[in-house]
Amino acid sequence: MERILDVNDLRVNFKVRGGVVQAVRGVTFHVNKGEAVAIVGESGCGKSVTAQSLMRLIPSPPAQMSGSINFKGQEILSKTDKQMEDIRGKEMGMIFQDPMTSLNPTMTIGRQIMEGLIKHQGLSSEAAKKRAVEMLSLVGIPNPASRVKQYPHEFSGGMRQRAMIAIALACNPSLLIADEPTTALDVTIQAQILEVMKNLQKQFGTSIILITHDLGVVADMCDRVIVMYAGKVVETGTKWEIFKNPQHPYTKGLLRSVPRLDQKKDEPLVPIFGTPPDLIKPPVGCSFCARCDYAMKVCLTNDPELESVDGGSHAASCWLSHPLAKGVSV
Repeated sequence: MERILDVNDLRVNFKVRGGVVQAVRGVTFHVNKGEAVAIVGESGCGKSVTAQSLMRLIPSPPAQMSGSINFKGQEILSKTDKQMEDIRGKEMGMIFQDPMTSLNPTMTIGRQIMEGLIKHQGLSSEAAKKRAVEMLSLVGIPNPASRVKQYPHEFSGGMRQRAMIAIALACNPSLLIADEPTTALDVTIQAQILEVMKNLQKQFGTSIILITHDLGVVADMCDRVIVMYAGKVVETGTKWEIFKNPQHPYTKGLLRSVPRLDQKKDEPLVPIFGTPPDLIKPPVGCSFCARCDYAMKVCLTNDPELESVDGGSHAASCWLSHPLAKGVSV
């Protein structure tokens, strides 16, 4: 399959008063054309920092970025801010977690959709407005011809998120990055937003990176899953490999903490006890060691590499996958 994004050994550090926060520590993954990839993990694991790094939205300083982000043959990390302006919106679109803080309250929804069309596609104001109405209709907003003249505060939460999707997809980008797009919405609206994204993906062939902690959304939306913990990728594979045959104790912990349809009514959910490590001084060995029920001596001093567990695309970063640990039952 054609790859449109290759991320290799991405590292993002933040200089703070107490030291250097190693927010992203050597992340490597790829995205194929037309596929949906989920990046999952608990808060603080580096999901959003990774997503924002792809579009160079993190100011530097305080951030320091290294590694490689190759998007359609272009090295993103070597580009200037001016060059990135020609990529954002045109080649990459982003849906943010909270549309109310992402939309400009002083501009109409139509004008915010038109901005990118005028800049990147050179449309006239009249043509851009017509396209804005089409986009609002496409994402399921009723009466788009009148809604295009309204301001963000006149939209409901679900409609604001639909407007964000319309803005992100107006120029038909190759890659859409959705950073927890349904977090602030109720369950019914969540389902509608996900349906809109799936339909638009099929219609335009857009690749999607979905940042989320909701494994139900992942099962519904995505082809492959990347599990992050403490700034690193700890497991990756197809959604069926991750859900049916998880290999990392952290992935198994995430799955155990989510309600299932086949679960008994009085069966309690199992939380992951403890807290993530301090990324100013990350542990020498496995980052999950202090919270893992199956930690061994080697986990304290040696950080496992991400290696294939079945000879294919399914890979995990855990000493339990080592041949000498095959007898350990998890």
